[in-house]
Amino acid sequence: MSFRYLLPLLLALLQLPAYAQTPVDTAARKVSLPEATVTGYGQRLPLRRTAAAIGVIDARVIEQFNPAALTQAVNTLPGVRLEERATASYRLSIRGSTLRSPFGVRNVKVYYNGIPFTEAGGSTPLNLLDPAIIGRLEVLKGPAGSVYGAGTGGVALFGTPEVAAGSSRVSAGATVGSFGLRRTSITAETGSATSSVRAQYAHQEQDGYREQSALRRDVFALDVRSAASPNTTLAAHLLYTDINYELPGGLTRAQFVANPRQARPGTATAPGTVAQRAFYASRTGLLGLTHEYRFTDGLELQTTLYGSGTVIRTPYLVEYERNTGVGTGGRSALSYRTALAGRVLRLQGGGEFQASFTDGRSYQNLAGTPGALRYNDEISTTTGFVFAQADYSLPADFLLTVAASYNRLRYRIERVSNAATQPNAYQFTRDFRPEVSPRVALLKELSPTASVYASVSTGFSPPTIEEIRPSDASLNRELQAERGVSYEVGTRGSLLANRLRYEVNLFDFRLRETVVSSTTDQGIVVFRNTGRTTQRGLEAALSGWLWQAAAPAAPLPNANGNAVPAELTGLRAWASYAYNNFRFGNYASGGTDLRGNRLTGTTPHTLSAGLDFSEPFGFYLSPNLSHQARVVLNDANTDYAAGYWVFGARGGWRRTLAGHLETNLYAGIDNATDRNYSLGNDLNAFGGRYFQPAPGRAWYTGAQLGWRW
Repeated sequence: MSFRYLLPLLLALLQLPAYAQTPVDTAARKVSLPEATVTGYGQRLPLRRTAAAIGVIDARVIEQFNPAALTQAVNTLPGVRLEERATASYRLSIRGSTLRSPFGVRNVKVYYNGIPFTEAGGSTPLNLLDPAIIGRLEVLKGPAGSVYGAGTGGVALFGTPEVAAGSSRVSAGATVGSFGLRRTSITAETGSATSSVRAQYAHQEQDGYREQSALRRDVFALDVRSAASPNTTLAAHLLYTDINYELPGGLTRAQFVANPRQARPGTATAPGTVAQRAFYASRTGLLGLTHEYRFTDGLELQTTLYGSGTVIRTPYLVEYERNTGVGTGGRSALSYRTALAGRVLRLQGGGEFQASFTDGRSYQNLAGTPGALRYNDEISTTTGFVFAQADYSLPADFLLTVAASYNRLRYRIERVSNAATQPNAYQFTRDFRPEVSPRVALLKELSPTASVYASVSTGFSPPTIEEIRPSDASLNRELQAERGVSYEVGTRGSLLANRLRYEVNLFDFRLRETVVSSTTDQGIVVFRNTGRTTQRGLEAALSGWLWQAAAPAAPLPNANGNAVPAELTGLRAWASYAYNNFRFGNYASGGTDLRGNRLTGTTPHTLSAGLDFSEPFGFYLSPNLSHQARVVLNDANTDYAAGYWVFGARGGWRRTLAGHLETNLYAGIDNATDRNYSLGNDLNAFGGRYFQPAPGRAWYTGAQLGWRW
């Protein structure tokens, strides 16, 4: 059933009488619901007054899980899945967007402290981020092209922890665990009323659950913020990551059942990943500078510029890739707040630009060392967009949002050397047609603690460089950009004197020229357009306090050193659920009509739930569970990965001693029942090599000590 039938119901709800006379600025009304402000589409409004499906996790949520990975924390958000195919090899899905993401992150726009983190070519190196440097994640679900440009999956906004004003702190931590896990981190920070500095280093090593899955990662992050004058704020963000992890490869069902810890074995005609020493290694640096100037109380300009450089080495089954790239770009947004007919009008407009150059070389892989050159490409990419948005507070506590962006993208690939066709090199240029992505949303406040909204948005997602230029030396000249329209309704709020918080939304997303992937016998992923898909679903989240403790004698620190307020101790329950009915439309493959089949790589049901217990003397415990129904592995829907239930917990003791010494001792377990399941499956894999086994039962323990003054 189409969700258009839900719109009359929503409109009926919107006819409910206003709960109070609307003042000039309804956003400034004092409300009893204690909720954080979200960036959203740039409005920076309370979540309850944002007409979009947005999920937020902060340091408190991250600390409920294993500190070695973000996967479990991110997966508490309904409709969002972060999968780890191999150790530190991440794949992010928002509402099923992994359809074209066999590895890495595509079709999702990512920002790091306001800096465009998704590369100009469309891919996002999420493996560069260590969990220790993340203080907050905000996820916008569905097309957000009206403000953020290309991408039909959504937007992820990562931020580092903020530094408390008027204090300084140093801390060190260590974690050990199953499968050779060893982690250390060091943090130094200081803050005043006008400036702050935070430096953090994190190191992680792991032997890995599977053969050929070891990891080593070193991350350094530096954040500097300063109020240069009453109207000027400056910020600088430096990130450097040196990472190396092995690639075990996919298994067939028989191999997965026989021994899930094995790497992809060789055959009579081709060696496996161990013999070829398959791995991914990169060194990447990113520097971003942000300038914010407030002309008046209602007029503000924020500009961010960045530069990046990376060197990547990736030997796999056949080839050995060496890529060297540089990137630059920026984003600027002008925000203006005024009154129109006695009601608040917020306007913002701006643009974003990115450019990159990559020297990509492919060699024969001789057991982990480069052999003869196969081809050498020089790749230039430029992309950018301008946008405008208006938010207007209407009578009866309505808020109307209208926005649109104009987008451009250009690829230029020059094959300067090709061993197979020398001297016949070529030059290929692709200018994608300009795209306009509008969005309209209407929100109604039903009471000081509840709201409903409806939105219609469009989005597009052009092919990435990796999709146009796969690793088999071919060039996919025919691949087209995806385009879609999303219809959404939702509600959020709180009940029982703010002890219970809820959020529910329904969406209907129609996508054209959907890009899907398949894997060849040599493990090379290739892409094609499939026609149309329909993606309908429901997402729900619920959390509430079952019991709250009395105030402690002294504030308790979290892992970032911030005091935990007394009202946040007690027993809290939470749960999130997503139902997906994602189907192919007009799609024929190999003479077979696949209309009505489930979208490859999607599951109809996901569930996360848990308890968060903390008491005034510092003891805490966070048990959790995760469920995923079976996953479709190929377009024909003939192969599936079984569903699973996974249970885990983390507990410990944290306390500030002598007013300065912050102590956090913890231990935890993941996959407590030792469930054998596959996570981050390879889709449409040749020979049925779909399965990427997830780790079995694993324990970890660690300590964090800090001194604050």
